[in-house]
Amino acid sequence: MKNSVHISVVVPVYGCAKSLSELCQRLNTTLSAIDEKFEILLVNDERITQTDAWDEIVRLAALDHRIKGINLSRNFGQHKAITAGIDYAYGDWVVVMDCDLQDQPEEISKLYAKAQEGYDVVFGRRHERQDSTSKKLGSILFYKIYDYLTESDTDNTVANFSIISQEVAQNYRKLREQNRSFPFFVRWMGFKSAKIDIEHAARKEGETSYSFIKLLNLASDNIISQSNKLLRMSIHLGFTMSGLAFLYILFLVYKYFFLSVAAAGWTTVVASIYLIGGMIFANLGILGIYIGKTFNETKGRPIYIVSETTWEEKEEEK
Repeated sequence: MKNSVHISVVVPVYGCAKSLSELCQRLNTTLSAIDEKFEILLVNDERITQTDAWDEIVRLAALDHRIKGINLSRNFGQHKAITAGIDYAYGDWVVVMDCDLQDQPEEISKLYAKAQEGYDVVFGRRHERQDSTSKKLGSILFYKIYDYLTESDTDNTVANFSIISQEVAQNYRKLREQNRSFPFFVRWMGFKSAKIDIEHAARKEGETSYSFIKLLNLASDNIISQSNKLLRMSIHLGFTMSGLAFLYILFLVYKYFFLSVAAAGWTTVVASIYLIGGMIFANLGILGIYIGKTFNETKGRPIYIVSETTWEEKEEEK
């Protein structure tokens, strides 16, 4: 099975049970035109008590042996579900896409054609995003904060929809960090890559699982795991405040000895104490978050746990 597949398609599934049948049908048509040797890996990332998506995956897998289902034991998150799919994907090329049909299966032909020009990675660029205004604004803010704190330059029109070579997939499997971002990891590896414009469709079912708060949480997790700029900012802030405080002390000394003006009242002293105390607690909080993330990584827990698959081979955890 591993050596006979040309294209593997990895699809993390969350809240899109009704879209899966159409998704697989359109994938079948598109992939068959490229190469008959393909597989579709549907990774169920819903809670184990929500069986609609998994029941649909099992039904589809029974109809076509090229459709394979991976049922995670609980909701681990989109990027960990992508990792689970890539761990089981052994095609010469691996496509990663969402399940809600906003990533259109027909666009895979464009990604594949571009990859044949000598690229190991090709990302789809949504030049006309079919999303709500609030989601677009949230995405822009997310990447502005992310780019500033990670000192990177991210294109907010690029998400997960992409095709990568098996060599890229093999190296991606070596990255076993808990805080994960599929596009960031792929860019970090540095393989020859390209971006092409693709058509982005409107959502057919449900709502996005990425609220503004979740986007901010995702940004903070990725920033802390990928950059120490927050720590450096807190150091710079500490030195800046110390410098300003020292200059203010010199000013008070000058007024007392040369202008015979004593420092008046204690209001400024109390305000300064509260300001400095607040900054100390904030810096300690930032440091604590980094320590907490480091602690999570040292536990050595698996990135995800597989409850069951639609084929006989099963690997409990990765």
